[in-house]
Amino acid sequence: MSNQQEISRVIPAKVVPTNSAQRLWAIMRKEAVQMLRDWPTLLMVILMPVIELFLVAYVGDVTLEHLPTAVADLSMDSRSRGFIEALSVSGFFDMELYVDSEEAVIRAIDEGAASVGVVIPPDFAASIEQGKAQALVIIDGSDSFVVQSGFSAAGAIAQAHGMELVMETLQHMGMTGIAQVPVTTSTRILYNPDIDEMIFLIPGLAGMILQLLAVNVTAMAVVRERELGTMEQILVTPTRPVELIIGKMVPAVALTAVDLFLIILLGVYWFKVPFQGSVILFTGLAILFIISGLGIGLLVSTVSSNQRQAQQIASMLMLLTMLLSGLIYPRSTMPPVVQMVGSLIPATYFIRIARGIITKGVGISFIWSDVFALVVYGIVMVVVSASNFKQRLD
Repeated sequence: MSNQQEISRVIPAKVVPTNSAQRLWAIMRKEAVQMLRDWPTLLMVILMPVIELFLVAYVGDVTLEHLPTAVADLSMDSRSRGFIEALSVSGFFDMELYVDSEEAVIRAIDEGAASVGVVIPPDFAASIEQGKAQALVIIDGSDSFVVQSGFSAAGAIAQAHGMELVMETLQHMGMTGIAQVPVTTSTRILYNPDIDEMIFLIPGLAGMILQLLAVNVTAMAVVRERELGTMEQILVTPTRPVELIIGKMVPAVALTAVDLFLIILLGVYWFKVPFQGSVILFTGLAILFIISGLGIGLLVSTVSSNQRQAQQIASMLMLLTMLLSGLIYPRSTMPPVVQMVGSLIPATYFIRIARGIITKGVGISFIWSDVFALVVYGIVMVVVSASNFKQRLD
């Protein structure tokens, strides 16, 4: 069935809606019917966020463990073996290869047989007695995640092992009272005591995926109407541009809300992310965020001539969201100009809102600034997009 026949079926020529509510309902019904009939696209829209959630969640852990390690132990004594054992039992380093020189360690890293190398000098034991022992840890710098995990782990393990040796030496000298660490710290991690990456990632992923879906659904729907030539046929009816805009947005909001429900359901019951806050508050703010995303999609549709161009713009927005919204990288370390660009992305505010409600269980009094920014952003984006869209239709 062609789009023209579909429109005439949903809005019969002999039964033209006479008031705004009837016209709005007709457009909403037409969008819903078209969405349900195109079931492959509908299935993709529903399943794609779920697939993206699993992909990003399972590969998003940037803390690497069990790094393959090449060891050149030139000392070959109990002190060097103790240091190697300390590295091994930490779980960060797997001693998979033993070589006889620093050059062999570097060659193993170049060949990909190891990501980290440890070189212990011949005088390691004697240097420990003098209090100036050094072991060389070589890390493959071509992978930033290996550098982050290997560097921090090696430094912490070396410091802890060195402290154990100092305590042991003092005890052997009979200085039992001195062989006590004068200051210790007791650490308590709020909201995520097990340091589970999923608790950090899932709320942010919900924001990113919702924005991507909202932008794509609205932009593609409007551009497709323009490409097929059905936009002019709809406007021949008494339907006003603002009614057309609202009529297209409401089914998109409903579809995106279904995806939101699936994402949160999987996050809570599959990834075991505790939902600490108010479900009603989160749902209301999520709908507000979805509306702002639909406004962006509407704006994309006004500057796009075809679906390929709309997809390219949506892909660029997805990349900016991943990099600048605080989803993965902290915004506090970004240059001011980059932070300013990130502030133009609604996901920046919703990610903080989602983490505050889901992870911390806070109320609106703690996140009111982000909520206010999202309200202003949503209103401005929808008004500007509707204005530009109306100009394009006229």
